[in-house]
Amino acid sequence: METLRNIIDRLAQDRPQDVYLVAPEPGLQLTFAQLRDDCRAVAGSLAAMGLRKGDRVAYMLDNGYQTVEIFLGVLYGGFVITPLNAQAQPSHLAYVVKQSGTRLILASPHYRERLERCREEGVEPVPLLDVDVDSPGNPLPLPTGQGLDLPILEAHDEGQLIYTSGTTGVPKGVVLTHENLVAGGRNTAGAHELTEVDRALCVLPLYHINAQVVTLIAPLVSGGSVVLPHRFSVSHFWDHAVNHACTWLSVVPTIVSYLLDKTEPATTGQLRFARSASAPLAAIHHKAFEDKFGLPMIETMGLTETAAPILSNPMPPNRRKVGSPGLPYGNEVKVAGPEGDEMPDGSIGEVLVRGPNVMKCYYQAPEITQERLQADGWLHTGDLAYRDADGFFFVTGRLGELIIKGGENIAPREIDDALCRHPAILEAGAVGISDEHYGENIVAAIILKSGACCIEHGLDPYSGLSACPLKHARKSCPVALEIHEFCSQELGRFKSPAIIQSVEVLPRGPSGKLQRRRLKSLFQTLEIAVESTENSGVGDKFREEDAK
Repeated sequence: METLRNIIDRLAQDRPQDVYLVAPEPGLQLTFAQLRDDCRAVAGSLAAMGLRKGDRVAYMLDNGYQTVEIFLGVLYGGFVITPLNAQAQPSHLAYVVKQSGTRLILASPHYRERLERCREEGVEPVPLLDVDVDSPGNPLPLPTGQGLDLPILEAHDEGQLIYTSGTTGVPKGVVLTHENLVAGGRNTAGAHELTEVDRALCVLPLYHINAQVVTLIAPLVSGGSVVLPHRFSVSHFWDHAVNHACTWLSVVPTIVSYLLDKTEPATTGQLRFARSASAPLAAIHHKAFEDKFGLPMIETMGLTETAAPILSNPMPPNRRKVGSPGLPYGNEVKVAGPEGDEMPDGSIGEVLVRGPNVMKCYYQAPEITQERLQADGWLHTGDLAYRDADGFFFVTGRLGELIIKGGENIAPREIDDALCRHPAILEAGAVGISDEHYGENIVAAIILKSGACCIEHGLDPYSGLSACPLKHARKSCPVALEIHEFCSQELGRFKSPAIIQSVEVLPRGPSGKLQRRRLKSLFQTLEIAVESTENSGVGDKFREEDAK
């Protein structure tokens, strides 16, 4: 039951000159001794400003040297870190700043205007300090507060208040303790067999739990190190990994898609595995990545509420299963029915998780906390899955996202995976929209691979949902016709999308997870109605042979 302060102090004592962080763009490195000293300086500066243990300190920072020092320095001092999503709208930011009771905001200068607009949303002014993420030393232009005694810090003390994306309503604040954060790091380190010789490549934004726990805290727990470029770059990705001697990397399925589509087979140097999380990885992309780059891909699953990982596939040479996020590591996981009773293997139910990584509560939301977090510690994740006879979990979707067509339950991911098996499709997302005959019918949005667009049919360029959907060009466009026929072969006519829409991007949250509610709204704004058999490829009425 350690705190992050304990871990940083121990590493600084035992291995003061070993490197913890490499920031490629400014060419800076941070040793464990420097990390401890700078964390103390950050904590002292905040205390000198009048902040006390438990006060909220928010940040909106690009990835960089100082982002790490601020994130860990705030935690080291006993304050509560509150990340602000750099992609969020002012109304979202205003809600988070106000609801969290933030006392101070630290931001990259180019975010200042957006944060100041929060005041237009009715938020009282909060002190805002600019931070250069590439500068060395104490990131705060304040007295260091040397000589100030740091408060006693316990494992059960709150460490982070992080907000969910809020796609189903207002954002929810997730309260994570030091115990939760350290447990998440230990689960990652244990699942991936990390040691002090391992070095991670982090290209995910540090306002997200995946980057924070998996690629900052797990290397601290294991005594390893991390390489942190400003952002993901297709052209620099492999150079960062190889030139800085990384042994593993953490990505999301969207990045996997871009690497497959935009890069050639690369020299992978000392890399021993890649890790995918935050959203299901299509089986065809999983296999294609391993074939193209020669690296084992370890699929995992985690949540903000569980300080990232709850499931992970074993490391080679142990058995892995493509399409599964794996086995529990460091916590208990079960598939439960509506009453919370554990379901037999092979049955679909809700994923529940219990362990030291599970959040303390939702901030100032006792009713939601009681609904999601049982008194005996089981957290309702909202994910649907089944467990096979070997103990591997297979996620089928989310509660409320099932497509119910003619009384049949259809998992959207089944449609996604089938579409992604077509050689012209890079990414896909399926949802259900209202249909007078079936109740709901299936529609899908796809991103075509480079060179697969039929420009002569008006499908490129496009922004958001294209004004010229594939269904309209199907009779004259060979790609569109082929995709519809492919779906019929892979899924059968009943499960094939009635509409397949070409898009430039799919709506995703900060972790890369497909936001089906937003996708559904985009389809609804087009006022698309499923047409007759001639145009839609489905019958006007439900037929038993289709369901089969």
